This record gives sequence, C-alpha cells and structure tokens, in this order.
Amino acid sequence: MPRAKRRAGPRRTARPGATRGARPAARHAARRPGPPVVTLLSDFGAGSGYPAQMKAVLLSALADVRVVDLSHDVPHFDVLSGALLLESCVSRFPVRAVHCAVVDPGVGTARRGLCVVARDGRRLVGPDNGIFTPFLDGARVHELSSPRHVPVPASATFHGRDVFAPVAAHLAAGEVLGAAGDPIDPDTLAQLALPRWRLEGDAIVANVLYVDRFGNAALDITHDDLAQTGFAVGDRLELDRGGERFFAHVARMFVDVRVGEILVYEDAYGTLAVAINRGNAAETLQLAIDAELVIRRA
Repeated sequence: MPRAKRRAGPRRTARPGATRGARPAARHAARRPGPPVVTLLSDFGAGSGYPAQMKAVLLSALADVRVVDLSHDVPHFDVLSGALLLESCVSRFPVRAVHCAVVDPGVGTARRGLCVVARDGRRLVGPDNGIFTPFLDGARVHELSSPRHVPVPASATFHGRDVFAPVAAHLAAGEVLGAAGDPIDPDTLAQLALPRWRLEGDAIVANVLYVDRFGNAALDITHDDLAQTGFAVGDRLELDRGGERFFAHVARMFVDVRVGEILVYEDAYGTLAVAINRGNAAETLQLAIDAELVIRRA
C-alpha cells in the first residue's frame, strides 16, 4: 500500500544562535541567584591584616563567595559613621547579600552579637551597639547565641573574625535566620540618635554625614528636600559654618562652577554634598562628620 505523502508546509528554521531544546538565556539566568555575596565594613584600616583574616574565614567556608569591601576606613570607634555608611551602601546590593559590619569599641564586653533582617529582607551581622539603627524600623532580630553556628571566639578582641564572619558565611550559604540564635525584641537594641536636617526660619540646618577622600562633605538632605524648600539649580547660596560665611551655587556637576568655587550638588548616594571644584571643601569650611551647616539663599 503506498505511503501517504506528508503535507507540505512552511519549513521552520531555528533562530540564529539557538540550539534545539535550549531555554532562552534570559529566562534561565533570571532563575539563577548567582554566587553568595558578603560585604564587609570596619574601622580596621584598609592597610591592616584584619580584613584579610575575615575574608579568609569566608573563603574557607564558601569557596565561591564574592566578598565586597564597603570600607575599612571608618573613623576609629565611630559607630555613627559606620551606620551612615551602611545606610548609603546596603540598598545597592542584591537582597540575598549578607552585610557584616564591625565597628566595635565594646568588643569583649557583654554587648550582644546580632543578625538583623531589615523590613526589605536585607541581612546584617555585627555588634549590638547602634550600628544597625537605620535598619531597625520593622526589622526582625536574632541574637547570635546558637552554639552550632556561633563559634566560641578564639580572641576576646577579634569577634569580626571569630564570630561575625562565620555567621555571615552560614547565612550566605543558605542557613535560616533562626539557626543563628533566638529572636529578640528590636526595642531592646542599642540605637543611635541619627542626625536629621531641619528648617529654622528661612534657613536649612543640615548635618554632615561623611567626608570622602576628595573633601566632599555629604549632608543629610536630598535634592528633593532642597527643591521643596524653594531652591533650584543655579541658585546662589550662603553657607554658614560656625559663624563664618561662604558662598556657593546649587549645581549639577563640578564644572558648573569655576575652579576653586563652592557648589552644592546631588552626589552618587542621592544626598546633597558640598564640594569645591578641584579643591577640598571639608578643609576650607572645617566640615567633619556630624558638623552643622546652615544654608540659606544669598
């Protein structure tokens, strides 16, 4: 019996670069979370061996971990500066990242070790000394107390290596939060009084959050905050620092003002900063962390 002829039809051709049975690359990549990520922040100093020892702990536990240094140059013992730097950086990372912060002048005392899970799910590990204050609203907190996952520290003065780094590694590897220890009430934690800008008559009183290596001083006010008070790009400002007055312009870029002139601009973190085009604003205006700066229209 003759075989039936196949009906002719349009011939299907593969897309360029496609292979039979392959899933779309974008869809496949979207389901892959990637290697674990742990960030480190401390006041140890970038040139010391202490950050390297913490990284050694992480790499020994997780060979494929990506370790990112937020900074190891937080001013010594300055918990507030550490908290503000964490606040400016953490939101830029994938939610799955674990953030290990060690600015710990109370190391070796009865202060607790913590794992904080912020409202948006971001996890932070470190001491109970206020460094996690910006993340506590709506957070869940566990004390680091489980003998299974919290080692007995070999050193009374280096909990960053002996306690916090091992816990960060466990969490980055996928351990559940409860494995680190018992939940505790966030209201029992040490908290810092964070600086907040305010209006006084026709003036803005802002606070310096940090100073970068160029001498640019970041303030605790955003560009939108400034716009709501009636200021706009191009406006001339008077800056009052301890009774000494300086003049500046609201600008978008350093080159919007002449070399040596002061500008107020939106920095990479979304806050306003004071800078001098090719100069050092912190030195010129005597701006340090937590210093007040009065801003008004010139």
